[in-house]
Amino acid sequence: MDTLASLSPATTLTRRRKAAMVVQMLLDDGGSLPLGQLPASLQLLLTEELGSLRLIDKGTVSAVAEEFTAELEAVGLTAPGTRDGAITTLADHLSPDIASNLRNQLASVRNGDHWPIVVELSIERITAIMLAESTAICAVTLSKLPVAKAAEVLSHTPGERARRITYAMSQTESIPPDTVRRIGAALAQQYGHPADLAFEKAPVQRLGAILNSTMTDTREDVLTGLNQEDAEFATDVRKAIFTFKDIAPRVKPTDIPNTIRNVDGDVLLTAIAAALKGDDALVASAEFILNSVSQRMATQLREDAEERGAIKKADAEKAMAAITTAIREMADAGVITLIDPDETDEDDSGT
Repeated sequence: MDTLASLSPATTLTRRRKAAMVVQMLLDDGGSLPLGQLPASLQLLLTEELGSLRLIDKGTVSAVAEEFTAELEAVGLTAPGTRDGAITTLADHLSPDIASNLRNQLASVRNGDHWPIVVELSIERITAIMLAESTAICAVTLSKLPVAKAAEVLSHTPGERARRITYAMSQTESIPPDTVRRIGAALAQQYGHPADLAFEKAPVQRLGAILNSTMTDTREDVLTGLNQEDAEFATDVRKAIFTFKDIAPRVKPTDIPNTIRNVDGDVLLTAIAAALKGDDALVASAEFILNSVSQRMATQLREDAEERGAIKKADAEKAMAAITTAIREMADAGVITLIDPDETDEDDSGT
């Protein structure tokens, strides 16, 4: 049986020996280390060094651990450290042409392996592969991903499609390595750069913003027709729209005073007076605003609203639009956060 090794003080140990000791300590604590990201030569050296360790006295272990901790605490910034690492980190933030040229300079690519580019893609981009490519290519892609990332991609893939891809994985055993390399190269070429989009925002957001500013009759007519053509898209657009009726269910009471502060007093009065004479949803939002301001202000608004005569529909909608615009602007600026109707539905279903 080996006896306790007579080691020199921790300060005389090589950095390689200390690194092996730290790795062993982390593994003993149940840690999961991404050692596969190290160059192959370092992985081999680490394995050899770790294999040479036997029994180490507690004093030496404590000294190495304290030195390692002190070095970690002294680190103020962690950078890629290699040109390949810098390319991988910056590629999504550079122009497509420059990013593509730099990716072609990666060491792995020069050696004929484009898969590191694919593996580093975002979950969204890899999910796009799952939806667009053949099940065979998707099965190969899923097989090349780290287990945790593959699981996340699969969870973002529609059920039937996910089942077909997982079945296709059973047929990947005999695929030649050269075919896998060519698949990686093709995917890296097609998906390894930011998507070239004509519009900054998604269709739902763009149409929602337009309908926010249209007259109620026009908006409802468009949504009715859209629902007949594509019910799912119409539902998403309705969620993206924020009108006066959405104030009560989607704005927090504490945010009302700040939002109406940016609205002209006469405009606010016009909106409240018209809403109090409208349908149930309009009344609910008007009452919500009145209950969210000071009692004195609410009383004055109610009295003035009762004295207002008939209000033209166009004037009423313009006044209500001014309030919703003020709320949307504050939400877009991050000053307030609107309540997500989907989250509200989930909460209600769970009670």
